[in-house]
Amino acid sequence: MSIARSSSHQAGPPSFSTQEFRASLGMFATGVTIVTARSASGAPIGLTANSFNAVSLQPPLVLWSLRRSAGSMAAFSNGLHYAINVLAADQQALAERFAARDGERWAGVDYQDGSHGAPLLGGVVATFECFNRSQYTEGDHVIFVGEVEHCSHRPNASPLLFHGGRFYVEHPL
Repeated sequence: MSIARSSSHQAGPPSFSTQEFRASLGMFATGVTIVTARSASGAPIGLTANSFNAVSLQPPLVLWSLRRSAGSMAAFSNGLHYAINVLAADQQALAERFAARDGERWAGVDYQDGSHGAPLLGGVVATFECFNRSQYTEGDHVIFVGEVEHCSHRPNASPLLFHGGRFYVEHPL
């Protein structure tokens, strides 16, 4: 069910700059993921994302978002499957590598193919193999909703965290 808002109800213009909005968003601590898939030619693709969220338990749904201008947009929007790899505390270098615009992302990376070919990275704290169920364009991003077909996790593994533009590792209180 979709709830549409009347066109007479609209948000007012922002009272802040894009930089202030980004800095404020950065105050929300998140986990760090690398979303992976296969291109139409079968090459592995992947990118670092911290826009990952649970949506539903029944059916099992998760979401993540990607900038509309991303070079990998066509592969992710046209592909049927992708994997979300939740990074471990010791995988900061991997997060930085997959966030960079240049360079060979896959050189020497430990991974195996998931059930539908999306790369599953070694050493992560959790993986979610998803069917590309739906996409919603909002602003400068596309929101991807994935139906989870397979998932796994490493109990007691510490995640990599991101807050205020810096990486952190989890320390239990």
